[in-house]
Amino acid sequence: MTEFQAPKGVPDYLPPESAQFVAVRHGLLEAARVAGYGYIELPIFEDTALFARGVGESTDVVSKEMYTFADRGERSVTLRPEGTAGVMRAVIEHGVDRGPLPAKLAYSGPFFRYERPQAGRYRQLQQVGIEAIGIDDPALDAEVIAVADAGFRSLGLDGFRLELTSLGDDTCRPQYRELLQEFLFKLDLDDETRRRAEINPLRVLDDKRPHVREMTADAPLMLDHLSDVAKAHFDTVLAHLDLLGVPYVINPRMVRGLDYYTKTTFEFVHDGLGAQSGIGGGGRYDGLMRQLGGKDLSGIGFGLGVDRTMLALKAEGKTVGTASSVDVFAVPLGDAAKLSLVKVVAELRARGVRADLAYGDRGLKGAMRAADRSGASVALVAGDRDIEAGTVGVKDLLTGEQVDVAADAVVAEVLSRLA
Repeated sequence: MTEFQAPKGVPDYLPPESAQFVAVRHGLLEAARVAGYGYIELPIFEDTALFARGVGESTDVVSKEMYTFADRGERSVTLRPEGTAGVMRAVIEHGVDRGPLPAKLAYSGPFFRYERPQAGRYRQLQQVGIEAIGIDDPALDAEVIAVADAGFRSLGLDGFRLELTSLGDDTCRPQYRELLQEFLFKLDLDDETRRRAEINPLRVLDDKRPHVREMTADAPLMLDHLSDVAKAHFDTVLAHLDLLGVPYVINPRMVRGLDYYTKTTFEFVHDGLGAQSGIGGGGRYDGLMRQLGGKDLSGIGFGLGVDRTMLALKAEGKTVGTASSVDVFAVPLGDAAKLSLVKVVAELRARGVRADLAYGDRGLKGAMRAADRSGASVALVAGDRDIEAGTVGVKDLLTGEQVDVAADAVVAEVLSRLA
């Protein structure tokens, strides 16, 4: 065993697997980019109070899972457990909400939760997220959901399902909360579950323990107690999803792990992942900005798991991204040849071609082995005599065929082969 190892629950991504990681992240972000979402880079850590207030004191995220510490100025800071609260803070701080609305923002990167590590559940998890802030329009809810759906499908993923529900609004949630608490307090709940029922009774419906699920099987559901306005909003979201051809399943018992969600709430689920079946999700959070000291503006967004999406692709036997590190590999045999091929490689890179060179003055056999391992489809082979003659060997690594090409025409030859 080596002296140092990655922290528990923190995955490393190395070539060739890292190419898939980059391709998944890019694919999910690209679906947002083409829908008009601009990129925002967020701090890795924030004031602890931002998450306590924004995510919710009753959530497992805040009560059990945050990486919180005092910095050298004795300020309490927390490694970000999710992205929405940080985006809200940035929007308020920089006055983005005073510009054109909706403000449409996308982000990606690592998030941190102190959970029990298992397959698909990491302490450093990678996500791509979007937020659409400032307009309460069910068509926007549908767009956000469709962007996530398009991102997954662009990667070739198709074994997932979209589950969604409505968590109601300020006009119907309080009455439903009372109704649910009335039901729950009649049950034989343990102390911790009873406390949860007092703070946020919805979370008890999300309890995975079989005996709790059994006890709450007949609990009243929010979807049956929506106000006319909330019901009309949800029905319009569904109509737009039908129009966009985004398939969905209504799950009236769905509860998300964060307290700020209202109205449309959704999750993408993949059964190939076992217990950790969620690959992404989100919803509307109409009171969050006001809660964080900003205007009373609505918003909707999602967080999609890059790690989980990779596991879902693996479950479907699919890969994305190219495993090869380069397209062209240069093999110089001699000092003059190295000088010449270093220049050719630089020119190819300047044209956007992935190119590498056999360093370390290896012999032909060792250098060609390196070329094969690189995954390149073309090798450039030259000795000092070839350079004197003004030629470079261009070898097709798939067929083994090699032709001599004039040195000043090598770049054009390679570009035409790769086109």
